[in-house]
This record gives sequence, structure tokens and C-alpha cells, in this order.
Amino acid sequence: MPRNHTRGSGGIRDQSLLDALEAVGMAPFEGTVWRSVRTGRDPLVCGRPGGRWDDGTLDVLYTSETREGAIAERRFHLFQGQPFPPSRVRYEMFELSVSLGAVMRFAGLEALADVGLRVAGYGRLSYLEREQEYPRSQEVAEACAFLGADGLRVPNACDSTQSNLIVFCEQPTVVDKRVVKNHGPVDLSAE
Repeated sequence: MPRNHTRGSGGIRDQSLLDALEAVGMAPFEGTVWRSVRTGRDPLVCGRPGGRWDDGTLDVLYTSETREGAIAERRFHLFQGQPFPPSRVRYEMFELSVSLGAVMRFAGLEALADVGLRVAGYGRLSYLEREQEYPRSQEVAEACAFLGADGLRVPNACDSTQSNLIVFCEQPTVVDKRVVKNHGPVDLSAE
């Protein structure tokens, strides 16, 4: 097997990362997750926001395994660089049912460190400092998708005792996702 694999975007995949990810393994996921979206937006629509777990080349759906985790993540992004969140933007909280066949599961920060992610500042860096963390996490996600994963289960960046589920929406596997309930508007300014 060659030491490096060509990426679809023209880059080279790190063979040592691929080897480390193959040791992580994949398992099915079936359960309830939470997602906050702007009012009026379909919570099942995937996108390429260029976040922690996508470099803008993968359609993903960011979710949290708990309502509190979804709120913590939304607050983190809204408060970046400003003392108060935008007052005119409203969000709703959705409970989703998700079934995936092949999820890479990173049980904690140690598992992320094992694939080369610097975890000392995981989730604590400001938005302006994201370049110190995002390139490697994006590389990990892209490599997981290359290996056939249809999602990642990773520690929540705001509370590493909780987990997020990132769904890769373009994989050839069947991804079942549906809205269980719209829990309505969420107050993100409350502590």
C-alpha cells in the first residue's frame, strides 16, 4: 500500500493518520440528537460551514447528543468576539432521530490526541485562533469520510464530558434522519 493517498481536492492524505483511524474502528449509531437552527431553517439540511469537523468540502450536519450540549455549542459560536449575541437572530431547538451504519467514535480527548489533535486548547480557543485547531480536526474528519464513515462521535468542544455527532451527508451509506420534535425557540442569552 502506498505511503500517501491522493485526496479528491488535490492534497495528500497522511498514511499515519489513516492507520490511526483504522485502529479506532467504526460502529453503528442509532439514537436521539439535538440541533439548534435559525428559526425557519430545516434542521435536517446539511451544509458546508467550514467548521471544526469540515473543511468546506463535506456536507455535514452538526448535532449534539444532549440539549445542553447543543445550547452550549450555539452560545460559543454566537458569543465569539462580542459580549452579547445578535438580538434579532432567533433559534429553535430540534430533537432528531438519527441512524447511521458506520460512525467513528472518539470516546474522549485522549482518543482525539491519539490521531494527532492538540487537545490542550480543544474548544477553548477563540474564533480568531481556530487556525491552531481546525486544520487537524478537519483533516481527521475528511480522512474518516474517505475511510467510509458516515459520521463522527466526538467530545463536545464546550463540555468534553458530553458528545457531538457529526453526520457526513454525502456518503453512499443510508443515513436515516428525521425530526422527532420541534421544541421551539431557545433563549441563548440565559445562563
